Amino acid sequence: MRHFDVEIKDLQNHLINMASIVQNMINAATQSLSNKNQISSGNVLSLEKEVNIQEIVIDDKCLKLIALNQPVGADLRFITSAMKINSDLERMGDEAVNINNKTCDLEKIENCKPFETTQKMVAAVQTMVMDSIKAFNTSDIVLAQSVLKKDDEVDDLNDSVLDDIKTLLANTNNPEEIQTAIDLIFISKSIERLGDHATNISEDVIFMINGKDVRHPKLKQKQ
Repeated sequence: MRHFDVEIKDLQNHLINMASIVQNMINAATQSLSNKNQISSGNVLSLEKEVNIQEIVIDDKCLKLIALNQPVGADLRFITSAMKINSDLERMGDEAVNINNKTCDLEKIENCKPFETTQKMVAAVQTMVMDSIKAFNTSDIVLAQSVLKKDDEVDDLNDSVLDDIKTLLANTNNPEEIQTAIDLIFISKSIERLGDHATNISEDVIFMINGKDVRHPKLKQKQ
């Protein structure tokens, strides 16, 4: 096996390891949202530092691979896609921290239960994240395309959450309920962004495999 191939495999392994850490962050943050589990909450913050370190390491590996080997074709697509996936994974970690922080705020309010639709969003997004990472690891273009189709479902659920919050705000003068609604708006937006990042990763996987850019299809139809 060429030294370059060994380095490519090492890069892939680093990305998969980082993805696993990010998934743990998301699971801990959303578990904290459901159960207000302080132990899970602490795990999110401790894992964030590791994700930030991995982001720097992976970017450095990508740049060295390009500078020292001048790859072309599929190899170049893999490395450039890896750089973009690395960025999306780090941002996923940031969103997990945002969810965690807002959930900590919710813990101060007695009898606060996130809306049922929020939990449906969490389940849908967790599937998107898991499938996008698996698609990268296995070069599964069909699985990557299935993630893209789920994005609209998450957007619709986010709209439903906002409708629920509008209804709550229209029928309460309770400061605690108002604060809960505000926190849930931010949480819902972070969950929706997790889905967006999973979509980005899947688009990069498709480009990595067949060189087809599937971003912004509506824009391309107008051109």
